[in-house]
Amino acid sequence: MRIAIVHDWLVVYAGAEKVLEQLLHLYPDADIYSIVDFLPAKEREFIRNKSVNTSFIQKLPFARNKFRHYLALMPYAIEQFDLSEYDLIISSSYAVAKGVITGPDQLHISYVHTPIRYAWDLQHQYLRESGLTRGFKGSVAKWMLHRMRLWDSRTANGVNSLIANSQYIANRIWKVYRRQSTVIYPPVDVERFLLEENKKDYYLTASRMVPYKKMDLIVEAFSAFPDKRLLVIGDGPDFEKIKAKAKANVTLLGYQPSEQLRKYMQEAKAFVFAAEEDFGIAPVEAQSCGTPVIAYGKGGVLETIRGLDHEKPTGVFFNQQTVSSLVEAISDFEKNNHRISSLECRHNALRFSASEFREKFSRHVREQQRYFYSESAILEIR
Repeated sequence: MRIAIVHDWLVVYAGAEKVLEQLLHLYPDADIYSIVDFLPAKEREFIRNKSVNTSFIQKLPFARNKFRHYLALMPYAIEQFDLSEYDLIISSSYAVAKGVITGPDQLHISYVHTPIRYAWDLQHQYLRESGLTRGFKGSVAKWMLHRMRLWDSRTANGVNSLIANSQYIANRIWKVYRRQSTVIYPPVDVERFLLEENKKDYYLTASRMVPYKKMDLIVEAFSAFPDKRLLVIGDGPDFEKIKAKAKANVTLLGYQPSEQLRKYMQEAKAFVFAAEEDFGIAPVEAQSCGTPVIAYGKGGVLETIRGLDHEKPTGVFFNQQTVSSLVEAISDFEKNNHRISSLECRHNALRFSASEFREKFSRHVREQQRYFYSESAILEIR
């Protein structure tokens, strides 16, 4: 059986790439297809140093740093991949990968990290943050996103089986595609984020500093607690803006190597997370270290963290992305910290291990193959 794995784009090693890494663990002989591949040589080990089949966008001007500017061309680009020689196609999609063209005798399974966020429910936020709410450029962007939605809906029909990375995303898949999906949580490296029960007296947050991560909200909230120390790891466009809001009890560490991040996460009193994420790997990594999480109670974290209403809680939720709501959650954590066990945090995180992902994904593929080929045989007889 010949297998192709289709990925949106390869530029960094992040959450979607961790899924790709485990897919290649299951199917090491699979060929990889991606819109672009600009992975540095030193970061290619997770794809087993394989060569990647890329689209024409790879060779367009400024593609290395501006490939997202070619979003309007990506549906066309993904459809140019000739996958006719493969029996099984697995797409790992948060943008356009699921739109590859396959035939009736090919099984296409798509692991959907999310339907295209900026084309669907986050369109208006995306347009505001990009300054595209009005004018000629705004009109062009809105038309492009309209066409993207039509294409995205149509291509969902070409997938035999949809897998969602959380129940939250399964609900979004039903909303926009009207398709049922199977939930298989993405892999988290719980073997690397080991339990540490001896905590130090500081809070931690870590993320790329972009608007939707709400890092500024976390920094502002800790200004109400001058006696509580907050460490902030990450960089990005909002770094200077967030730095200007930091009080004496807040330390911005900027980018930190993964080993240093892990150490800070292991020893933190609690990890603070204010974004609305489809799944959210960082809160699971924190729990894997035995570190409780204070999180915005929307999105995938509702499936990965057990709140104070649970018999064995692993964190605290706040209900609004506001400073006052987070301040209240921090106070609740201080009052209830004794109820949260580091061992329970670790035990909860083990549900999302890489081995769990591989076992569930491979089982799903086998089930789909049995169903697909039995259906094909019936159709041939008819």
